[in-house]
Amino acid sequence: MEEQKPQSAQPDQQQVPTFGIEKVYVRDFSLEVPNAPQVFLERGAPDVSIQVNNSATPLGEGVFDATLTVTVTAKLGDKTVFLVEVSQAGIFRIANVPENEIEPLLAVACPNILQPYAREAISDATVRAGFAPVLLQPINFEALYRQSLRERQAKAEGRPADAVLQ
Repeated sequence: MEEQKPQSAQPDQQQVPTFGIEKVYVRDFSLEVPNAPQVFLERGAPDVSIQVNNSATPLGEGVFDATLTVTVTAKLGDKTVFLVEVSQAGIFRIANVPENEIEPLLAVACPNILQPYAREAISDATVRAGFAPVLLQPINFEALYRQSLRERQAKAEGRPADAVLQ
């Protein structure tokens, strides 16, 4: 009779790559209506500008804090109607992922997860401030990441950033 050995994980077997959300939270939130209440008497549609920034910081072995900051500014002429800024953050665990694939996860996947939370916070804040909701459109973080890579490459090669081909 042949003796059977227990089947256990072999030390040389590759570990399965994992990407998980540990926590989603608001790091910072600001709402300003500097010209209230007079701004509510103004007529006309304000010009709305939206700025987006994302960053990530390692917290420990395979744990990262990613932050998506969205700033919405509405102006009517030279008067600020409102300004809303939210820094939506999350703690993410990344394990057994090749080193060259971690940056794209942090620059694309994490902000894609955080963006709906930021969209809700911005919309809710503008409504509570007495304005129509500002609904953030989907953002192509992959395209932004690729553009950032092209700009870094151009800078490393000594070319001006605006000379980067699309």
